[in-house]
Amino acid sequence: MGYLELIVGALTVALTTWIWSFLVSFAWRPYLKAKRLREQGVGGPKGSFWSGCADEINHMKAACGDMVFDINSHDYLNKIFPHYIKWSSQYGGTFIYSIGEKTRLFISDPELIKEVLSNKFGFYMKLDPGAGITALLGKGLVLTDGEQWTRHKRVVNPAFTMERIKTMTRTMADCAKSMLDQWQDKKEVEVGMYLQELTADVISHTAFGSSYSAGKEVFLAQKELIMIVLASFLKLEFPIKKYLPTENNKHRWKLEKKLRGTLMSIIENRLASKEKGYGNDLLGLMMEACNTGNQGETNLSIDEIIDECKTFYFAGHETTSHLLTWTMFLLSTHQDWQERLREEVLSECGKQIPDPDKITKFKLMTMVIFEVLRLYSPVSVIARTARKDIKLGNLMIPKGMDIIIPIAIIHHSKELWGPDANEFNPLRFENGVSKAAKHPNAMMAFSIGPRACVGQNFALTEAKTVLCMILQRFSFTISPDYKHMPADRITLQPQKGLPIVLTPLEA
Repeated sequence: MGYLELIVGALTVALTTWIWSFLVSFAWRPYLKAKRLREQGVGGPKGSFWSGCADEINHMKAACGDMVFDINSHDYLNKIFPHYIKWSSQYGGTFIYSIGEKTRLFISDPELIKEVLSNKFGFYMKLDPGAGITALLGKGLVLTDGEQWTRHKRVVNPAFTMERIKTMTRTMADCAKSMLDQWQDKKEVEVGMYLQELTADVISHTAFGSSYSAGKEVFLAQKELIMIVLASFLKLEFPIKKYLPTENNKHRWKLEKKLRGTLMSIIENRLASKEKGYGNDLLGLMMEACNTGNQGETNLSIDEIIDECKTFYFAGHETTSHLLTWTMFLLSTHQDWQERLREEVLSECGKQIPDPDKITKFKLMTMVIFEVLRLYSPVSVIARTARKDIKLGNLMIPKGMDIIIPIAIIHHSKELWGPDANEFNPLRFENGVSKAAKHPNAMMAFSIGPRACVGQNFALTEAKTVLCMILQRFSFTISPDYKHMPADRITLQPQKGLPIVLTPLEA
């Protein structure tokens, strides 16, 4: 046999092996997973061989993309989740569907969700987010699992204690004052844009201290990365494409390099001046914890510190800015509650800058914020993957099954929240979060269980500080130009922005 025949034979074997491996992973294993669940009575749409249900989802979302709602309507789920609403009505609260070769299990029963999110043994891990999300967030607490997550949390947790957060309140207030001074001579503002810049300013100062101006470069790069990630959602491509020098990939790589370079420069400056201390901001606290921890137990590498910086920078400004935006919207359309909050603020603080102890006395404001988070939670859906064959309720879940948890749908469930589930009623939280619904875990804006959001107290403190200062200086109403079009763009936000009419109050 000649060399040519040997080469052709080897190539044929390699190609046959690759095709067989592809068919097993792309078709046979997903088929078996779906079959096992269908045999247990779980229904769901079939989808096509290549794309699964992706084409149907894209078609439904495109048809609903320009839906405009009445400003008093909070029942917008048909716009952001038309597929889930349709399939829930057909197959119930538990069903399966597929995206490409991935079979997914949708669950909306709070008991099943509690079982998944409260599991302490790592049986349910986070999904592979893809290159775009990883570039945006880094492999920090939000995306890590197992031992890696444990190490990261040990380092990050001390930076988010209430005592540490209290020291950051003045910085939050100073940033808010700078924004409000810009509003003073304006009759109308697009608050979403201002609030994004404000929360980026807050996290820049509290995370990077004196390097906050460089930190804001991270904000700008992440904004561009969000657009790239959105453009790639539900697009089925060969895995190898993410490594090819396409225009999209080259732009993403450039932004990743910029992000890393900016953060690396800040970290190197800290390392160079460590004799003076790493600083009292979030980055400094994290580096101090790494330096004093036991090697192998709590120490993070430089790459891991960079990833955590990406994570808390994105989470620290993106979600809080939209929480504040939706709060401004709801207080604009519910003037009675705006006045009640203003009375509470003036009673506790007068016109003074709020201090941490007074913020804890804002009972009505806390109720309003949780009602905003219920109706317009910045994160609309979370997901996990089963690491092994495991029993979930009455179902046996096969290893590798993706589990979808629709936070927005749970937050709007009339079975859990009563017939007024789609109405703004902060009083439902009068007796606390766990008693607001028929199930104690129905409120999921910060997730539940051991993986609940470590930055919850930071976000709530910042939101209360900013709202207090807005209410002290302005009354506000919705602009007649506003179009109520909630859109899920990684985080839930007004599709066309939120123009607000301002009226300065007497000093």
